[in-house]
Amino acid sequence: MKKISFRADILPLKNELYRLALRITLNSAEAEDVVQETMIKVWNRREQWDDIESIEAFCLTICRNQALDRLKRLDNQNATLGDEHDRADHSYEADPEEQTIQRDRLRLVRQLMDQLPEKQRSCMQLRDVEGKAYKEIAELLGISEQQVKVNIHRARQAVKQRFIETEKYGL
Repeated sequence: MKKISFRADILPLKNELYRLALRITLNSAEAEDVVQETMIKVWNRREQWDDIESIEAFCLTICRNQALDRLKRLDNQNATLGDEHDRADHSYEADPEEQTIQRDRLRLVRQLMDQLPEKQRSCMQLRDVEGKAYKEIAELLGISEQQVKVNIHRARQAVKQRFIETEKYGL
């Protein structure tokens, strides 16, 4: 059996682990923390590496479990767009009714984004919420810049269409 090296075999998996964690947590910072925790857990179990058939599957399993545990622990219901109070449009501070409408719309957009297919949701999250460049998104997700643009366009169109339908007819 091959001797496993942290630097050569495990460290290169960090981008793949990040993508998995991001798909689960829907938050870049949380995903980075999950990857770091995963790397620490994998390192702490280095005595078992020689007995593991697939180190990649081992790492991905730990990452998945870490991400799911983090979601449960933090009750991360607002991961997509963050806390509505922090993101609310403060131009309506004097009008509580407008604030409520803004929060409801933001909540609806978050719910609509959560319903998107995985790639579209990830691309839209990274571009529109986190402000990442197309090139950076392409590298993070392992797809071409053109695919990123197509996924973002489709995601925006789907969210817009569903938003209009919901606003017009209600939930």
